[in-house]
Amino acid sequence: MDNPGQQVFINRIRAALGHRSTDRPGSNDLCAGKLTDETGAILDRIKNRSAAHRQQLLDRLIKMAQPINLNVIVLSDEKSAAAAIADLVQTKDPEWGDPKSIVAWKHPLIKDLNLGEVLAPQKVPVYITELGDSEAGDKSEESVRAHIRKRVIGAYIGITSADFCMADTASLVMRTRPGQARSVSLVPSIHVAVIYLDQIILDLKELYALLQWDSKAQAEGLTNCMTYISGPSKTADVEATMVHGAHGPREVYVYVIAG
Repeated sequence: MDNPGQQVFINRIRAALGHRSTDRPGSNDLCAGKLTDETGAILDRIKNRSAAHRQQLLDRLIKMAQPINLNVIVLSDEKSAAAAIADLVQTKDPEWGDPKSIVAWKHPLIKDLNLGEVLAPQKVPVYITELGDSEAGDKSEESVRAHIRKRVIGAYIGITSADFCMADTASLVMRTRPGQARSVSLVPSIHVAVIYLDQIILDLKELYALLQWDSKAQAEGLTNCMTYISGPSKTADVEATMVHGAHGPREVYVYVIAG
């Protein structure tokens, strides 16, 4: 469709919805503008969630992850998570036979894993998607971004954290920030997300309540992009045969630090 035709089509939809062409959606269009009793009860439930209830959420996540080939692995601490990643790197080979390399977010939890040191015996480099830490010779922003893209494309494992993980749909919720590129979870053949137990929530109702009313979320506001990931990439377009990895990672692991 050409641009004039596309604009006519969009304007018809806007007119049918009662919107003007200058209207732009904001955060209030996604979440209620007033704290209701129902939302308040949801926030209280999250705030006062007991250890037993968190365990129930973890069990629910593991159950819902199985049908979609999402690997949920429970670990005691950051050291155990780093060791599990090292085992994964040792046992998994790059899909195209290239030298092994890892790309990871700039994130406090990922930093605590000390992956560079843990993977040093295997001589597998770990590249962080941070503009300030690029090895590019030309320090212009465009060249740095190109350098990061090259590292992401060359890596066979991408390591991220997440903002939340919804147990009901086994879905990671990830907001894009500087140093936390969406491509790390989409381009490499294997995606590993490391989270803490208290980042597991029940469903979308809890997610939207937190995004709208949690003090930390309010301070940050909505970022440019928020991604939902439910297991590895999959499609059944050809002869209704399920194929993994068609549009993203073939394998997805969620390491839950529950200690």
